[in-house]
Amino acid sequence: MPRILQADVDEVKARTNIADIVGERVALKSAGVGAMKGLCPFHDEKSPSFNVRPSVGYYHCFGCGASGDVYSFLREMDHVSFTEAVERLAARVRYTLHYEDGGPAPETSGRSRLYAANTAAAEFFRSQLLSPEAESARAFLGQRGFDAGAAAHFGVGYAPRGWDGMLKALSAQGFTRDELTAAGLVLAGQRGVYDRFRGRVVWPIRDVTGQTIGFGARKLYDDDKGPKYLNTPETILYKKAQVLYGLDLAKRDISRGDPKRVVVVEGYTDVMACHLAGVTTAIATCGTAFGAEHIKLLRRVMGDDSAAGEVVFTFDGDEAGQKAALRAFAEDDRFNAQTFVAVAPDGLDPCDLRLQRGDQAVRGLMSAKAPMFEFVIDRKIAAFDLHTAEGRVGALRAAAPIVAEIRDRLLRPEYERILARRLGMDPADVHAEVRRNERRRRQGDAGSQEQRSGSPGASAPGGAEAPAPIPVVTLATLPRTGDAPLERDALMGALQYGHQLDSELLQRAMGTSFTVPGLDAVRDAVAQVQDRQRPGWALQAVDAVREPYRALAGELLMAAFPARDEQGARASATDLCRRLIVRGLEREKSELLGEIQRLPADTDGARSIARRLVELDAERQRFLES
Repeated sequence: MPRILQADVDEVKARTNIADIVGERVALKSAGVGAMKGLCPFHDEKSPSFNVRPSVGYYHCFGCGASGDVYSFLREMDHVSFTEAVERLAARVRYTLHYEDGGPAPETSGRSRLYAANTAAAEFFRSQLLSPEAESARAFLGQRGFDAGAAAHFGVGYAPRGWDGMLKALSAQGFTRDELTAAGLVLAGQRGVYDRFRGRVVWPIRDVTGQTIGFGARKLYDDDKGPKYLNTPETILYKKAQVLYGLDLAKRDISRGDPKRVVVVEGYTDVMACHLAGVTTAIATCGTAFGAEHIKLLRRVMGDDSAAGEVVFTFDGDEAGQKAALRAFAEDDRFNAQTFVAVAPDGLDPCDLRLQRGDQAVRGLMSAKAPMFEFVIDRKIAAFDLHTAEGRVGALRAAAPIVAEIRDRLLRPEYERILARRLGMDPADVHAEVRRNERRRRQGDAGSQEQRSGSPGASAPGGAEAPAPIPVVTLATLPRTGDAPLERDALMGALQYGHQLDSELLQRAMGTSFTVPGLDAVRDAVAQVQDRQRPGWALQAVDAVREPYRALAGELLMAAFPARDEQGARASATDLCRRLIVRGLEREKSELLGEIQRLPADTDGARSIARRLVELDAERQRFLES
């Protein structure tokens, strides 16, 4: 397969703002001069440690150590090849790629083909919604308050009743049956290959960037023996535990909200109803319970590094809705945001609520929300007869573990008082039962942790001692005394602003030796770069740092440089370079003073050193004055 010319790889990267690509998946906010910060997409965290520096096209997580450029970000997030990452960004910036040996662009393979197949299928379904056969689909949407404009906004379509209408249409566009099967669009049976979705209203399911990765389909006809709702099966693109319907439409308003609010509903039509009623931060799971992976995805979009955000779950008031609330509650502490539950009057879902009572009723549902803890506590004690002593004690035993889960030390006493009022019991008895449950939970957590970590001093299999781990060198492990702070800050300035500094000054500063081994390894890599005006030179320097110091180089590139603005940063970086040079001059002077004392005063060697000492003093003074 022909390779993309390196010049094109560099040009596409130069034309791409890494903050735009990362920002489609992570809510980023300013983190100092030239830097942005958000929750890491590569590991679970509640406080943001994932940094992006657009000026150098680099990201680094100070929590898990993940780092790289825009290509490595796409490769890690979307599991695409390097070639596919370049081709995807080239299409985004409308740049025509060229390949080695003058070869043509190779056929895109793998995930890119599956994205293309899903996009083509979505177009096919949308076009079919206008066909005479789709009258039942249009009627279904109309009965739920959705007109043609609403259908177009959400990309709703119709899958014809025939066996292979979509198969023929996409085959004509060059998609193979293997590709369509891998995308979950067709099935193979005794009668051959046929469409998975037939005779149904179809919703495209998109990832957070807006790319179609699957479909949800609702049956329309009585002779359809399939389930009421049918979704795309698990594919390399579509993982239902990691997908939230409507997030591509809701993410902008979620990240811009004050407070940031996410509304979790149960179905496609509920998402549509909420958005059309003005609740534009509504999303839904796709045929699965709301779980930990969904929470990770939402937290990255919300950027909830404070408790200001809100997640509102809308559940039916029936038993299934209560179970869904309890499942969501089990994941509650994974959020920093406050969690609420909103149950519509008469147990109506948002779609029916909009139909019967209008857009205002859907918007009003948000003001009727109740805190998640309060909702779950009420559901727990509702199963007991509070008119009897036995019922009250049973209710306390059922609800106390819920209150014991509250981590907020100010909030927990409030819920103890609420529970005491609900039960009509002495607050001291309620507090004692909550404390017993808290101790029990802590003991269970400690036991689980001991099982996970194993006994102390465990050896490797076969009785051999485990090999000593390779020491990890990071900014946090650097010494804080001596010349380490100067060397650290100077390297931060060089990597981040080297292209804006005087080339000779920077080269001379980087030519001096450092006292800290890890910092000296980074300095050496910076000194080896010939052209610091070329885009990407800092990444080249980081890649050239020998292990185990490469991660440290990435941190230096991404760390917040102490300055108020770009001009101040340049001035500070320049001053740090001068200080390194002055330090080098002083070191040389000290060495020469020791050497001259060992030589007779009237020798050529002594006279040469004396002249050099005068030069050093003059040069040092010049740098000090500048």
